[in-house]
Amino acid sequence: MDNTFYRKYLGGSGFIAYFLLKELKKGINPLGAENKLIFALGPVTGTSIVGGGRNSVGAKSPLSGGIALSEVGEFWGAELKRGGFDAVIVEGKADKPVYLWINDGEASLRDAGHLWGKNTRETQQIIRSELNDDRVRVAMIGPGGENMVSYACIMNGCYDAAGRGGMGAVMGSKNLKAIAVRGHKAPRVADPDRVKELLGWLKDNMYKNPMVRELHEFGTGGDMMVHLEKEGDLPIRNFRDGLFPGVKKIHGGVIKDTMSVGMDGCFACPIRCKKTAKFDKPYSVDPAYGGPEYETLAALGSDCGIDNLKAIVKGGELCNAYSLDTISTGGVIAFAMECFERGLLSLKDTGGIELRFGNDEAMLKSIELIARRKGFGKLMAEGSARMARRIGNHAEDFAMQVKGVEAGQHEPRLMQPLGLSYMINPIGADHVLNMFARYDTDESMGPVRPLGMFESIPADDMGPRKIALYKLEHLKAMVTDCLVTCCFIPWDYKKLADITGAITGWDTGVMEQQRVAERVMTMARLFNIREGFTAADDKLPKRYFQPKTNGALSDKGLDLEKMEKAKRYYYTLMGWDADGIPLPEKVEELGITYP
Repeated sequence: MDNTFYRKYLGGSGFIAYFLLKELKKGINPLGAENKLIFALGPVTGTSIVGGGRNSVGAKSPLSGGIALSEVGEFWGAELKRGGFDAVIVEGKADKPVYLWINDGEASLRDAGHLWGKNTRETQQIIRSELNDDRVRVAMIGPGGENMVSYACIMNGCYDAAGRGGMGAVMGSKNLKAIAVRGHKAPRVADPDRVKELLGWLKDNMYKNPMVRELHEFGTGGDMMVHLEKEGDLPIRNFRDGLFPGVKKIHGGVIKDTMSVGMDGCFACPIRCKKTAKFDKPYSVDPAYGGPEYETLAALGSDCGIDNLKAIVKGGELCNAYSLDTISTGGVIAFAMECFERGLLSLKDTGGIELRFGNDEAMLKSIELIARRKGFGKLMAEGSARMARRIGNHAEDFAMQVKGVEAGQHEPRLMQPLGLSYMINPIGADHVLNMFARYDTDESMGPVRPLGMFESIPADDMGPRKIALYKLEHLKAMVTDCLVTCCFIPWDYKKLADITGAITGWDTGVMEQQRVAERVMTMARLFNIREGFTAADDKLPKRYFQPKTNGALSDKGLDLEKMEKAKRYYYTLMGWDADGIPLPEKVEELGITYP
């Protein structure tokens, strides 16, 4: 590929959207040999830029049927870059289980029959032993991926997940157990002095950011009690309720005080936001599997009405061992629990499991059944959207998913742009490719003033100014997914462009990066349209338009008319028609060509 290609798509999600739109045929089976599984790096990957340890993974999703774009940290992406690659595209299907070994520019397939059925820790240990190198980095699946659970993930190491959209199932469908990588050649940067200057700025300013300080001390989940439950952002019993006193038992501070054995981090990152937990009773939990981040604490905890922290941590360990997305796993179990309590599921349906909110043993048993596709786990392995269609009786009204993908553990009724993002994201209800800053004070407007946004906007405003601001933030999030860098690092719009220029030598700027992101978002939209998605799929579950039963949002549901109006205006800003279809003029303007 020439330099123009790299500037148009940057890397990461940009590469994935390009190749999937250009090379996949309409209507293919996501679990068939025709699907392509793409691992893509960005300009930042493997450099000294903080947050540069990530990589993207994408394919046609077996969960949504549309495009899947997922990001993951650890050291695997940096190792692949040092091994001489910007992307790996996996095509077809192996006749038997294999793993791919990439070593300093050379690639070979090796037998993985002895690895099939192993959990992720066992897989990594065996591969490192076979290759006689403990510094080999491994992207892999466990039994969940092998059994093609629709929301199986790919694990980089034992506790970093490319979680959303079922990429582990696609990997399992290809009989690919793992990709092991080792490289020794650090990537060159065009302007080392400018890179050093940018890192100096970050060193001086990073820990002035309260979020970064909290991440360093607790990881994610440190503010569950102080902010999320009191404000209404914590999902409780399938997003139904607003009060959960048990939050005081399960937040990140409790983990730190009672079971933490340290913090870990990704390549080239000093924040070290990843918990590691260990205890022996009543379950044995191995610190090799890390510890639960916020999304896991909420999905397997409050969303299921569970306040037994040790059970939640064990559930997170099982998901990492089996390669299951904890967000979808928890969302599916919470949905099943509500169906059971409403009488839509019986003990006969569940195989005798009392799937009631708060039943931690039922949650743990469900994870085992899902990973193995046994008993009631066969249905749960399909995701809440397919479950709802099978169960009927208006179960879809409280299946908390968009485009088949279970919602991230944050509340659109509190942060309305989050609801818009869940609606229009091509990958479904993803919480990262999003806008979290509220921009409702003069002080908060600092990052967006250089883009012409000067006046603060009330938090619950969803008018044209808020949607224009949302578009900027949404595209910025896509820029980070193309570069590929971590959203926790407090780079602003200009710094992201400066980083790109320092690494590549391009005379680039904020406008070019926003345009790249707009191109990638439009390509992802075109992919989904080709697969049969319409504006009718850009919708939220009915529950979000109702108040919570109690607590902070007991008098507040989303306004359907206001959200639909916001969606239509977003379409307009993106150059899409009233049905959400990119106009031919917009496609031509962005230089998008495809079959």
